[in-house]
Amino acid sequence: MQSDLAAVFQAPGPQHWLGADQLGRDVLARILAGARLSLFVVMIAALIAATMGTLMGMVAGYFGGWVDALIMRLIDIQLAVPFILLILLVMALFGTSLANIIVIMGVTSWAIYARVARARTLEIRELEYIEAAKTMGFSHLRIMLRHILPALATPLLVLLTLDIPRLIVLEASVGFLGMGIQPPTPTLGNLIGEGRAYMLLAPWLVVWPGCAIAMLVVGCNLLGDYWLRTTQARVE
Repeated sequence: MQSDLAAVFQAPGPQHWLGADQLGRDVLARILAGARLSLFVVMIAALIAATMGTLMGMVAGYFGGWVDALIMRLIDIQLAVPFILLILLVMALFGTSLANIIVIMGVTSWAIYARVARARTLEIRELEYIEAAKTMGFSHLRIMLRHILPALATPLLVLLTLDIPRLIVLEASVGFLGMGIQPPTPTLGNLIGEGRAYMLLAPWLVVWPGCAIAMLVVGCNLLGDYWLRTTQARVE
């Protein structure tokens, strides 16, 4: 992705299939690099969110009482604050490094996983084999990890697949606003943010990254829908 001043704002063509940017860099190469980094951020953040949410929801559903009430209030508080506002606030305080962005996106996205895990755990804990495990003297930790967690895997994996598109858009929005990973390191969001200044002169700087985001979101949604239908068919 080296600069080529002779190719500045070159329109899409044989030399640069998706055109070149304000520094003569190939737009296709930058989109591919940006998509790779954006997906890396999103996948790690999603795993952090799913892990946190699953553990919190499982604990809330299994123990109930004040533990459940406390965790549910934390969930309500997080869901009451818009994701983008919370992320921008935290990034303004702690900076926009790659690690910070991943952790912040993960920590602010766990609530939906916790709700699903809690609801499923409330159903499972009343089953006979859970009562039998308690009667046999198994520890709470063993019951949750050996008997409850495996039953949560399928619905939470489906939710993870369906939640990734939201995180893709969220990461792109943060990058577009200039609060994500900073140029010259490309992400899909900051490519659009950089290109908007030249939108009338070189619209491909905005159009192609936007198309890449749309393709990723639609593709992940289709994958999630397929997985959901497959899972439901197995259950039936």
